[in-house]
Order: sequence, then C-alpha cells, then structure tokens
Amino acid sequence: MIINRRKLLAAAIGASVLAGMTPRQVQAQVKGNYRTLQWEDLLPDGWNPRAAMAGIDTRSIAEGSAQEMEMLRKMRKIWDNAPVRPDLDGQQIRLAGYVVPLELSSGAIRESLLVPYFGACIHSPPPPANQIVMVKLQKAIRIRTMDACWVAGIMNTQHNNTDWGVSGYFLAGHHIDEYRGPRKP
Repeated sequence: MIINRRKLLAAAIGASVLAGMTPRQVQAQVKGNYRTLQWEDLLPDGWNPRAAMAGIDTRSIAEGSAQEMEMLRKMRKIWDNAPVRPDLDGQQIRLAGYVVPLELSSGAIRESLLVPYFGACIHSPPPPANQIVMVKLQKAIRIRTMDACWVAGIMNTQHNNTDWGVSGYFLAGHHIDEYRGPRKP
C-alpha cells in the first residue's frame, strides 16, 4: 500500500492540533529532524549555578549545622527556579542522558526524568531545574534506572515538581535509543 506523504502530513497536523502541537512541530516530527543538544545547550547565556555561593568558604561550615542547612535551602531555591532557554520551546531535539523512572508498570516506563550524569536525582542534591528534563514517551518501554540513552522528541519549557527533583524542561518523547558511543553522555 502506497501512502501519500502529503495526506499523511495533513492527517498528522489535523490530529495534533487537538494535542496542542503546531503544524511546524508536526512537520518536523514527520520528517524526523532532530537537533542534537548537549546539556550545556540547556543553560541560558550567563547563568551561573554557583553564583549564590560565591564568597562562601564551604570548608568552614560544619556538616549538619544550621549554617549548612540554610546554605543548602538557599541553593535549592535558586536551583529549583533555574532559568531555561525559551528559544528551545517547541523545538524538535535529541539529547543523551541517564534515565530516572517516575512511573514504572510491569517493568516498563512511560514517564521519567533525563539527567546529565549518573546518580543525579537519586543522590542529593539534584541538579538545577535547567539540567533536568521530564520525559513522557508515547508508549512505555523497558529500560533500567540510570541506563544511558538518547531521547528524541519535542521540547517544552515547563517546570515540573517531582519527588526526585524539579525539571525545567518537558520532552514529549517520540523515541528512545540506547546510548552507544566511545563514552557515556
């Protein structure tokens, strides 16, 4: 059976309008044009996650002290509200990272966090919000916690609070692939 590409695109656009996608986003999805990003690409120009701690000699702060708790509370507030790059909203992207499942059913996940380094969000503290991407896949897949993978889909700038951390981005995942390369992401 031969499928007319224009009819397929028109049907996808029609169906996706109901899902809130623009025709441009759908066309990129059908074509599979994914822009490969690095984690640094998610940081706005000039944003420094360590700026709030500038001038503080952390070596002189006793572990478990009230001073340490106050410093961590301040850092967490800044990191949870970390700015994102609005120009990435609606972009068709591909990003490598590690999986932190949010929803696990029969060994398969549909919702997860994608993080830049092994152990992020599982160990405290989680990364800044602009270094955590919430991913919702079109269909559940079998993948293990902290597996390295590539996720491709449509990026949105949307903060989400989870038990594992605050994400600054949301990715409507079209597909996920095992990470293969000379080194992990």
